[in-house]
Amino acid sequence: MSGQGNPVPRTGPRPLPLHLMTHASTLMSSRAALKHLKDGSLGWKPPLAQAGQDLAQSLKDAGPDAWTRLDEAVAAESIRRHEAFLAGIDAYRHHPYRRSLPPAPEIWRQGTTCLRDYRLPDCDNARPVLVVPSLINRAYILDLTQKRSLMRYLAAKGLAPFLVDWDAPGEAEKNFTLTDYIAGRLGAALDEVLRLTGRKPAVVGYCMGGLLALALAQRRPESVSALVLLATPFDFVTGRESNAVLMKALAQPMGALIDGVGEVPVDMLQAMFAGLDPGLAARKFTAFARLKRRSARARDFVALEDWANDGVALAGPVARECLFGWYGGNDPVEGRWCIEGRPVNPDEVTIPTLVMIPHRDRIVPPASALPLWERIPSAKLMRLSGGHVGMLTGPRAKTEVYGPLMRWLHRRAGV
Repeated sequence: MSGQGNPVPRTGPRPLPLHLMTHASTLMSSRAALKHLKDGSLGWKPPLAQAGQDLAQSLKDAGPDAWTRLDEAVAAESIRRHEAFLAGIDAYRHHPYRRSLPPAPEIWRQGTTCLRDYRLPDCDNARPVLVVPSLINRAYILDLTQKRSLMRYLAAKGLAPFLVDWDAPGEAEKNFTLTDYIAGRLGAALDEVLRLTGRKPAVVGYCMGGLLALALAQRRPESVSALVLLATPFDFVTGRESNAVLMKALAQPMGALIDGVGEVPVDMLQAMFAGLDPGLAARKFTAFARLKRRSARARDFVALEDWANDGVALAGPVARECLFGWYGGNDPVEGRWCIEGRPVNPDEVTIPTLVMIPHRDRIVPPASALPLWERIPSAKLMRLSGGHVGMLTGPRAKTEVYGPLMRWLHRRAGV
């Protein structure tokens, strides 16, 4: 699965200037804080206040040149850390791995949306499963590599999986709302699975795709046998109240930008995700620099980062609904998020439902996902130890996610 010759270096991690400036400014701020430590004006969080006072006193006791030596040591450590970060980025950009896993056959298409068929031969009686990914990332996170593929795993275990591949918005999709995607494209994909198999599929939604799947199941209960929600957000404000305030403040200027461009560009979306954990990129790529270049761990890291940097833009009207309606107004919880004028209401979902929530999810923390489970009558909750993406691609994905999900589908997704 490696490229031949000398492939063109990657441009990621995206947006690269933001990651570099964030890391550099963090390191420089550490050195700039020393003068405030020296004159006693540096503010400390209460748990660190005593340790800070002890540090300042020990430096004072060590003599007049202690501050100079500390400044030199901080400068040297900052350079070392930044060089390690740069080494990791360079190793990633020039790694020989290139994804070569062929996509599953495309069996249906409307605009830029297609349906991919992962069924194995002789699966006429297999229970169909319609898998719905997010609109802002490529669908192949569910089929990342031969060993890290939920889709191929479900097919191998006797199910008939179909994957919705949204792709990037085209000219028509740039004007789409979530109603267009759910009542239009997703409903049509569901009809195609019904036509092909003659059976009601279970619908599995991942992340934002879980909300799309939820709305579909509410609208079409007669056509869906079961619902699975993987790391699906619902409460967008609890625990992140400051983000909601910020998003409301940005609604006018960012809304004007969205209207002007017609979409939210990939790098703007990536910058928003980076803001959830500004130090994550430095930690990841510094650790990556220490891996053996040809190791399986290095290849898995590159495969996942390639997917993360291969995002798609978000259609303007959809971006308004998500950024300002979901993250700014918490519309799903408040009952204001509507599809074709009908509020999306989890309380109305009566089909068998499984909600899988990762414990270490930074993108969709449990506080965001749990209220959805609480609102769906008789929904089963399964807590996971992994993170948002690791639940699908991590070393324990098969035992903690794929296997339990497959067994639940076999038990509960019958017609």
